Amino acid sequence: MITITGNTSLVGLLGQPVNHSLSPVMHNAAYEEMGLDWCYLAMPCNKSDLSKVIKALRLVDCRGLNITIPHKQEVLKACNKLTKIANNIQAVNTLIPENNNQWTGANTDIDGFLSPLKNHNLMNKSVVVIGCGGSARAVVMGLKTLKIKKVTIIGRNQNSLDVFVKDMKDSLSKSQVKIEGINNKNLNVRPFIEEADLIVNTTPIGMNNKKNIPLGDEIWCCLTNKTILYDLIYTPRPTNWLKLGQEKNCFTIDGLDMLVEQGAFSIKLWSGFNDIPVKIMKSKAEKHLMV
Repeated sequence: MITITGNTSLVGLLGQPVNHSLSPVMHNAAYEEMGLDWCYLAMPCNKSDLSKVIKALRLVDCRGLNITIPHKQEVLKACNKLTKIANNIQAVNTLIPENNNQWTGANTDIDGFLSPLKNHNLMNKSVVVIGCGGSARAVVMGLKTLKIKKVTIIGRNQNSLDVFVKDMKDSLSKSQVKIEGINNKNLNVRPFIEEADLIVNTTPIGMNNKKNIPLGDEIWCCLTNKTILYDLIYTPRPTNWLKLGQEKNCFTIDGLDMLVEQGAFSIKLWSGFNDIPVKIMKSKAEKHLMV
């Protein structure tokens, strides 16, 4: 267990809610293994307080911050500059301290998202992405590297959906990926579900043992064993949505690998070290989930 002293540096997570987060468990295990005198805390933060909290944490020399739902786009306003990836997708999940009490915004979600898909060939396949927030932006940008054929974005808020699709089309203008947005309040999305080879849930629906399932229960009766379901949620494990997919013999992926990998990339950015104990991070997270 980490011993906190007067020399211990603060690292942490900002979001709302964060009480479910495994990030403190896996990050603090990594710091102990690496010999870093750092302590990682999950800190709840409302949107109205985000700017003030981020400024205050930089003033107390916080070594780094992760940003989660619902702040991954709002936090752009607090960044002095952005990495190329964060600028391309206009979403930030990692803040790196800079001189003059400033922050650089980065995004490690793409690398984290792609890790569990590295053994799947998705070239020329069709993908459905549920949600159009900051995590969805990273997912779509990551999918581009897999040379997929088409991405269908399913959302409920038409304005947010329109902005998302426009931004992604602009970012992927030089690729061959076809992108379309579907409002599930106004259109039957079942044909898109039936066509999809991979379906990714980027929303918080089903988090923390809630029985809700993205898009409702009935739409998923058309699933087949050719479909990959990828839920960015990792608690409960599995989510009810993934349980439903397992009943249909789908290949299912939860968000734990993505969480661990994106966290490891964040530690690299903060510490400058390349050798991050990823296996220890995942093992600690899994043990905590079983408690």
